[in-house]
Amino acid sequence: MLEQLREDIGVIFDRDPAARSTWEVVTCYPGFHAMVFHRVAHRLWNTGLRWMGRWLAHLARWFTGIEIHPGATIGRRFFIDHGMGVVIGETSVIGDDCTLYHGVTLGGTSWNKGKRHPTLGNNVVIGAGAVVTKDIAERGIYAGNPARKIRNL
Repeated sequence: MLEQLREDIGVIFDRDPAARSTWEVVTCYPGFHAMVFHRVAHRLWNTGLRWMGRWLAHLARWFTGIEIHPGATIGRRFFIDHGMGVVIGETSVIGDDCTLYHGVTLGGTSWNKGKRHPTLGNNVVIGAGAVVTKDIAERGIYAGNPARKIRNL
């Protein structure tokens, strides 16, 4: 757990030139807070304590402005910059080394049970305000509504 927290703090320094100290990151970065909450909520969800996972995710949304369903699967070194208004649905899968900016929605496309939210591959950046409704397998930078690739990484 401590190693994961160190990695989360390190990725913020790697991707945000405004980050000045570890104390600042730990106390003032809602994306960091959202991921700490999500890890606990996801564990609760996966062990069958689904109401508790949803409640913790709800508390995190109130605290951070970032909504991550506890069923979402998120890889390593994930970074949410600013974060207000980010929504990550229950069946979303996010690969390693991905970045989301504020206002991004990984949105559902169906009322049917099963996979209904997009999957992001590794090394994907989603720009502010983008709405993603389809899987993004390749690395790159995506923006818009609906999100489309604007350049390679």
